[in-house]
Amino acid sequence: MIIAKKVHIKGRVQGVFFRVNTKKKADELRIKGYVKNLDNGQVEAVFQGPEEKVKEMIKWCYQGSKDSQVKEVEIEIVRQEERISNFQIYY
Repeated sequence: MIIAKKVHIKGRVQGVFFRVNTKKKADELRIKGYVKNLDNGQVEAVFQGPEEKVKEMIKWCYQGSKDSQVKEVEIEIVRQEERISNFQIYY
């Protein structure tokens, strides 16, 4: 079953290659969606794919990139009307 979830990652997650490493992990898992920095210092991502792969991607977010310090991950279910075609980093 294909699902989609949106996550907000809080902590030291900007300026530590969090987005680049998120894309690498998403590509490895063949997850679709996006990742972007928010003005409030958080990172937002949407992950779409098989339920087990999305769960694995979210689990990765709790650790993040090598220099990140994740304090909290908020997760919400997203209703996707159509499938996303790839994983993108928004700048």
